[in-house]
Amino acid sequence: MDLGTVTGFRRATDRTDLGLAPGERVVAGGTWLYSEPQPGTTGLVDLTTLGWPDLEPLPDGGLRVAATCPIARVRALPGSLWPEATDGLLMSFKVQAVATVGGNVCMALPAGAMIGLFTALGATAVIWTPAGGERTCPVEDLVVGPVQTSLDDGEVLRALDVPGSSLVGPVGPDGRRTPVAAVRHAALAARGRSGVLVVGVRTETGTRVSVTGATARPVVLRDGDDPSAIDCWHDDAHGAPDWREAVATRFVGQVRDALTGGAA
Repeated sequence: MDLGTVTGFRRATDRTDLGLAPGERVVAGGTWLYSEPQPGTTGLVDLTTLGWPDLEPLPDGGLRVAATCPIARVRALPGSLWPEATDGLLMSFKVQAVATVGGNVCMALPAGAMIGLFTALGATAVIWTPAGGERTCPVEDLVVGPVQTSLDDGEVLRALDVPGSSLVGPVGPDGRRTPVAAVRHAALAARGRSGVLVVGVRTETGTRVSVTGATARPVVLRDGDDPSAIDCWHDDAHGAPDWREAVATRFVGQVRDALTGGAA
């Protein structure tokens, strides 16, 4: 839809362009931003013109995913994890081609499938600070509640770094290691928004299982962690807390079995 309050648009080409005037907001894919009125937004600053590579190898064998990387690009990576996790999103392939990984994470919706995916992978968020510096934090600490992140004013998500220790599967056709993973998701309707998303990854030291969709913030379960300890079950039109808890608990067991060679 048109944003009738917007009177200015800037294309960022370096970090100095990210200083925002009152009323300005950064935009990448813009699929949510343009979906409803944005009162108070008078200008947009485009991040996609910064020229960040969508995907970059890391020295430890891991993978850097730019915040501006289209979700469709992640979906096309070798291995079953990427498309299965991405399909937890209620969006068409056309939207996946425009919507960005960083946008999905920073929206911080419980149903944000990129949150569950990169939390399970143990990814680190790389954040640019207004003073020209950089800080990092685990993705599970970046999203702190529904539509709430730990980003301070003026901070911009630069990338998500997946460690090599989470990519322990076979080498794919692109020469990268693939994750050993399992995914389960459920919704109240056949094509409804995910009310539960459980993503598990085998790492060099054990397993990591993320629970999102069902919870107000991402929860990471490591070997031996009991899902009964989760205390932030979400309640909205896409599922009651007791249903979410029951389904998520069952899915956690299934994912762990799949990762350790038990009955999936």
